[in-house]
Amino acid sequence: MLTNNSERPQFSSLSERAHLHNNTEPNQIEENLGSDKKYRLPCDELITEEVKLKMEVVQSLTEPCDRVTYSQRKKAAAKKLGVSIRSVERLLKKYREQGLVGLTKTRSDKGKHRIGEDWKEFILETYKKGNKNGKRITRYQVFLKVKGRALQLDLEKKDYPSHQTVYRILDRFIEDKQKKLKARSAGYVGSRLTHMTRDGRELEVEGSNDVWQCDHTRLDIRLLDEYLVLDRPWLTIIIDSYSRCPMGLYLGFEAPSSNIDALALRHAILPKHYGSEYQLKNEWTSYGKPNYFYTDGGKDFRSIHITEQVAVELEFSCALRRRPSDGGIVERFFRSLNDRVLRGLPGYTGRNVQERPKDVDKNALLTIEDLEQILVRYIVDEYNQKTDARSQNQSRMERWEAGLLFDPYLYGERDLDIALMKQERRKVQKYGTINFESLVYKSEHLKGIAGDTVSIRYDPQDITTILVYERLPDSTEQFLDYAHAQTIEDRRLSLRHHQAIKRKVREEGEEVNNQTILAMLDREEFIGETVTKNLQQRRQTAHETVNPVKSVVEKLDISEPEVTDLDLEEDQEELPPPFQVKYMDDLFEDD
Repeated sequence: MLTNNSERPQFSSLSERAHLHNNTEPNQIEENLGSDKKYRLPCDELITEEVKLKMEVVQSLTEPCDRVTYSQRKKAAAKKLGVSIRSVERLLKKYREQGLVGLTKTRSDKGKHRIGEDWKEFILETYKKGNKNGKRITRYQVFLKVKGRALQLDLEKKDYPSHQTVYRILDRFIEDKQKKLKARSAGYVGSRLTHMTRDGRELEVEGSNDVWQCDHTRLDIRLLDEYLVLDRPWLTIIIDSYSRCPMGLYLGFEAPSSNIDALALRHAILPKHYGSEYQLKNEWTSYGKPNYFYTDGGKDFRSIHITEQVAVELEFSCALRRRPSDGGIVERFFRSLNDRVLRGLPGYTGRNVQERPKDVDKNALLTIEDLEQILVRYIVDEYNQKTDARSQNQSRMERWEAGLLFDPYLYGERDLDIALMKQERRKVQKYGTINFESLVYKSEHLKGIAGDTVSIRYDPQDITTILVYERLPDSTEQFLDYAHAQTIEDRRLSLRHHQAIKRKVREEGEEVNNQTILAMLDREEFIGETVTKNLQQRRQTAHETVNPVKSVVEKLDISEPEVTDLDLEEDQEELPPPFQVKYMDDLFEDD
């Protein structure tokens, strides 16, 4: 259902988009960047506790609801922030105009009279201890404890929390505690599917792309990694709750983190295109963004990167599951994948030691690229084409398409820069070059800012192209240009593969640079092709030795017919008369 392709062109990689960008004039690029404020992102130091609180408020106010509920949410937001309703409205207007950057801009005197973490911890600990073992303590009594501590420290009135600040901290703590006590997992209610969140909200799944669930698992299979070491990969999967259709994934050896979650989310949001090497019979047509991102309470999902910056920038809300059992939709996918796919692959370890096959390490031959193709083929051609228990004779993909309230917004890759991995800052060298991971990257548009410090973002699955961001005076970052790794810009090189190659180059006593990396890539490619060719030839020879090629007569044991004298006579009669050779001179005799 990619109906908006004509409106926004799509690219399969950063390199293709960078090619178009590099053919654009610099002044045109500046005009485009100036008109599109979504390509400006805040620096990490701007994401303070105050900004995090604003992000939570914005998420709650951008959720769909009626006017009465919206008015109630604005009052609750004003109470949470300790400001007026008019201030909340101004905050929303600032966010709509400037995006996430708008939430980070505050007054010039910010931070001068803010409550510290030690005071907040003292207030909460005092309240908790005062309500243990049948004892009771009021909010005002907690403030008296705060005032007493301030007197002991000889602090002035402006240097410790006021009673309004103490009340605001305790009110939020008490409200969250009551919601958690009331929370329960609703699950299916008749034909309706609902999810209960950790803070007591009930999310009713109304259609496709309404609620997405995300989780990780370490697969029960051993693969050969870039260092030729056997290792078990991690799979991060995102599934639509309404249709049970997988929306996106990330497969790698890296342990779960907020960056991995963001890359899986990026894959889910963008349209998916695969080459002929995947041998797909169908298309993976699901894309878009959710209204709610429903996850467990893992540290990676509670990270500021995934649950706040990405969610606020792309305008969806994050919700944590009440208990692990609420994630059954994702767990069922993991079980089906294990039973129907992994169990028959070489290197399968089994779910436990008792199920582990013999010689599991000896049979492990697959790489991460091999398994990724197998998983995509299984999802697209099998899992998405089958019906779910509640799909009513619709395949998962058909149910996803039928459950859309409207065509999803078609994001471009540049809209999802915030989901890419972020690296430390780099200094622009002479001729507009940047050094990253012992590689030299170059861009024509960076020549004019040699000596400046920039930030970069990249895709760990292909580091041959990186995105360069300029650091502005207001501590925000604005996209500048794509930079390409010299001599290997036409290759595909993952970060892990590159790090493995660097180790080999150093072991051989050579300097790590673009030329040595390219030479090692060429050597690996030649060796891989030779080994594959020789292996195919050896297999073919061995097969013919064990199973010699026989004719159809030999295979079917057909006896040859006996030839009789009568048959010979008939054959002789049917033979054409022999040709008689004559020369032209013999035909014309002299008169």
